[in-house]
Amino acid sequence: MEKSHLVLFDIDGTIMNTDGAGTQSFVYALSRVFDREISAEGYSSSGKTDTQIALELAEKFGVARDETASRLTDIRKMYLTGLEREIAAIEPTVLPRARQLVSAIAAEGSCVTGLLTGNFERAAWIKLGCIRLSEPFEMGAFGDGARERCELPDRAVERARELTGKTFVNKKVVIIGDTPNDVACGRHLNVKSIAVATGNFDNAELAKEDPDFLFDDFTDTDRVVEAIVT
Repeated sequence: MEKSHLVLFDIDGTIMNTDGAGTQSFVYALSRVFDREISAEGYSSSGKTDTQIALELAEKFGVARDETASRLTDIRKMYLTGLEREIAAIEPTVLPRARQLVSAIAAEGSCVTGLLTGNFERAAWIKLGCIRLSEPFEMGAFGDGARERCELPDRAVERARELTGKTFVNKKVVIIGDTPNDVACGRHLNVKSIAVATGNFDNAELAKEDPDFLFDDFTDTDRVVEAIVT
């Protein structure tokens, strides 16, 4: 069957929660790379890329963005070390019916099932691997080198083109996420946005961004699938 839809899932707050493992891993990484005390208290990472988080969080503690950018390879390496340790110490939460939704979309012959996530690529696979949900995803756009989330939809469309030979456009590109940034990031491509209030933003906050569809969660999986593929 010819692929007609590119369906892109966020991870944190949309598919799963890791109880702050990512944030703690950034504190660990930045503290060691820059040899200073770093705290994430009062900082929100929701809807941001890992590159953006590193730049912003280090800047709060006196590290210029250019200096952080020059050390991103070291930061990523240290972050991944911390993340593997943090993830091993917890039992991440899979959000309601998220596993069933991913499986349903992967079973749709018309859909390319992918990721659009601010996570570093290796971090994304670590998180999904710990809940045994890596396999359905065929491709993705990740936070490596992306200073803002709005850079990711174009990357995803290009990677899907490389995979399938098809350029997905407009509402045939579907971005699913739990933050206002997830809704807004693909607006320049006129994508279909599906917001879900399973993260740190409630329905009212998400509705302000005017998503194409807004759900409390994925409990009514059939209805969400219908919203994606029609």
